[in-house]
Amino acid sequence: MEPRYPAHWEADVVLADGGTAHLRPIRPQDAGILRAFYSRLSDQSIYFRFFGPHPRLSDREVTWFTTVDYVDRVALIATLGTEMVAVVRFDRMNDTDDTDDADSAEVAFLVEDAHQGRGVASVLMEHLRAAARERGIKRFVADVLPNNARMMAFFRQAGYTAQSQFEDGVVRMTLDLAATETSREVTMAREHRAEARSIERLLSPTSVVVVGAGREAGGVGQTVLRNLLAADFNGPVYPVHREVRAVAGVRAYKSVSAIDGDVDLAVVAVPADAVLDVVEECARKGVKGLVVVSSGFGETGAEGRTRQDRLVRIARSYGLRVVGPNCLGIANTDPRVRLNATLAARLPGRGRVGFFSQSGALGTALLQRVAQRGMGISTFVSAGNRADVSGNDLLQYWQGDEATDVVLLYLESLGNPRKFARLARRTARKKPVVVVKSGGTTRGVPVGHSAPVLRLPDAAISALFEQAGVIRVDDLAQLFDVAQLLAYQPLPAGPRVGVVSNSDALALLAVDACVAAGLEPCPPANLGAGAGAGEYREALAGMDDRVDAVVAIYMPPVPGNAAEVAAELVRVAGETGKPVLATFEGRMGMPDELRVPGEGGDPGKGSIPSYPAAEEAVRALAHVVRYAAWRDRPQGATPSLDDVDTEGARALVEDVLAGGGPGEIDATGLLAEYGLEVWPAEPVHSAEEAVAAAERLGWPVVVRSADPEVVHRAGTVWLGLSDPGGVRRAYDDLTARLGPRVTLSVQRMAPQPAVRTMVRVVDDPHFGAVVSFGLGEITARLLGDDAFRMAPLTAEDAAGLVRSLRAAPLLFGGYGYPPVAVGALEDLLVRVGRLADELPELARLDLDPVLVGEGGVSVLGARAVIRDAVGPRPDRGPRRLR
Repeated sequence: MEPRYPAHWEADVVLADGGTAHLRPIRPQDAGILRAFYSRLSDQSIYFRFFGPHPRLSDREVTWFTTVDYVDRVALIATLGTEMVAVVRFDRMNDTDDTDDADSAEVAFLVEDAHQGRGVASVLMEHLRAAARERGIKRFVADVLPNNARMMAFFRQAGYTAQSQFEDGVVRMTLDLAATETSREVTMAREHRAEARSIERLLSPTSVVVVGAGREAGGVGQTVLRNLLAADFNGPVYPVHREVRAVAGVRAYKSVSAIDGDVDLAVVAVPADAVLDVVEECARKGVKGLVVVSSGFGETGAEGRTRQDRLVRIARSYGLRVVGPNCLGIANTDPRVRLNATLAARLPGRGRVGFFSQSGALGTALLQRVAQRGMGISTFVSAGNRADVSGNDLLQYWQGDEATDVVLLYLESLGNPRKFARLARRTARKKPVVVVKSGGTTRGVPVGHSAPVLRLPDAAISALFEQAGVIRVDDLAQLFDVAQLLAYQPLPAGPRVGVVSNSDALALLAVDACVAAGLEPCPPANLGAGAGAGEYREALAGMDDRVDAVVAIYMPPVPGNAAEVAAELVRVAGETGKPVLATFEGRMGMPDELRVPGEGGDPGKGSIPSYPAAEEAVRALAHVVRYAAWRDRPQGATPSLDDVDTEGARALVEDVLAGGGPGEIDATGLLAEYGLEVWPAEPVHSAEEAVAAAERLGWPVVVRSADPEVVHRAGTVWLGLSDPGGVRRAYDDLTARLGPRVTLSVQRMAPQPAVRTMVRVVDDPHFGAVVSFGLGEITARLLGDDAFRMAPLTAEDAAGLVRSLRAAPLLFGGYGYPPVAVGALEDLLVRVGRLADELPELARLDLDPVLVGEGGVSVLGARAVIRDAVGPRPDRGPRRLR
């Protein structure tokens, strides 16, 4: 029986040039492709690998290289189609290797010359390192010829601690495999460049083929073809149809391979059962990307899902990214590209907004709404079933895209939420990310989507979006309300809002809306129904130093001097550098009078958005104020905690898993490794045992139920017991209430007064470790007053977690409560976050109750559950496509 390797050792990856490859462990059956691979290597590559001429591999060498045990000897290969293009391997060292260190392994790389410089070695290195760490390897050792400068630079640039020494004409390099901040930054930077480049290849093709473009008017293929031609795409467009010579006046080809020139992008509009053949033909032609508008895949059920998985597997194996299937298409309004490879005949003009829609059917309506508001877009992608390209890929692209200032996302599900949060957080530091997410993410997944139902409540997902700086809105109208403000006006410096209006009633509505949204309205300037440009000028000048943003309402009872008032608003907005938004004659979008000329007909910076109602304007402004405040806050870093013993905690977990398997673990010991003390509680089975426990622990004490399912019920705890008689009465009362089989516990009384809180960790299958915090009182639990953050927590995350509760004032001296040690509470949250992040085996952790008093925090109860960790956590480990 052949040795087996973990399933997560296989992966599809994006290379530095935007192409894809498949990585997997080598197998004995790979002898043939290994020989073919070796035959394509240059003499120099062979020389650098074997330190001398080695024109061919012997049968014995082929057997040795392809037969490994996946423990002490591991080899990973990269394949494109049916060919091997690279191999990397490690062999554990032993005494015969002049070292007694079994934690080290010798490593070697070999990349086909035609694929060198594409980042194949770097991504193979990440996966080989991860496999080595799983097998207990802590160091890689490589012998490199002095003139192999590329390989020495490769090791030094990986970000790990590297040492080298020269001996016997060879440079021996030793690489410590422990992750460093530099290695993590290097990995993420490579991921960003590769995935951004893969999207750039899709959105900036120099030639396009439409496969399935027939003569039928209104057919999917012909519609895409006509839209490409109508947009005046800046490159050749090739229709492919097996039976006709021309489509829409353009010469047609019988197959993709029959096209004379190169093809960058293929739009596939053939029946679902023919798509896979087209994909393979495109791969042979050298096409770089696919847009599959065909339906009949995952959205139809299990059979379609299988077909969809095969589509993605084949495309990625040949180096292609896929948009779709069942999608609307993609568009790029850059005048150097002019790409409209969509089913939408009308695109908005050139603008500064990037737009991703998961829904294909909704995409046309969304584009129409953008155009109706007078806004423009930079690029647009409708992902349909989102089998490959997702919103995460677009975030990578838009983060560095100089043509995009605002990112809009319509999402039905989140395939990798933790990665989404990481990328959105990084992007939002530079440009706003606005998301409207339908209920599919938490209440179920639409047919054809692969993301399982998430366990976190919707409020938790909103909190995690907020942690990442994402502006989450409830519907499409809000999406565009917020977008038109962000696209054309500066960010506000604070929450102070000035309201200028020619209608008292509308001004009051605006002020009420500000208060409801958490903004700080100044007394409104009511100008009267007949106010003109002069009155608006004077009012705006009077509030300049007192406000951070202005809502201008102009609703004249009869048509009048709208142009003059609009010109004054635009002038003030330009001079003050503060955001101005309007309810201008009840119009929606970007009225001509409020526009500043921009690129390609798009409104320019300084143009003022208009809303039909003042409340809608205020609602959009509130979203932007919160985003601006998030961006102004320090990004923060995870605090270093010198008293944390991560290795000790891991040893506890490993001992429990080895001894009894998944289940509960001693939470007290686990938390102690992270500098957290759990107050001891002794279980008792009689009144006399309870008295003895109280004597040992010290008076006063608490007697309570030890059952975590019962402890929250009213009447299950006696507090402040200071004598044996009180303890006996408490024991007798609780056993009478709860039954004779109940287990009670005795614990020393924590300092009072104190606020009861609870801290929890849940390891969500997609978000990973999530820390929640709330008050422990029954009322707070019934109201669902909980806050959530993804682990690990920065100091700023911990502070935000505490202050996010509606009942947070109770911790800061509100409502007659004494202020408590919030700093100690935040330190506890940081430590719990680190524990949750560093131990992937942790399935759940409950700290309940946690009493927060004036002098500190007291953890009175803790429970932890662990399970076997299978593979890397979401968004952890080496780069891979999911």
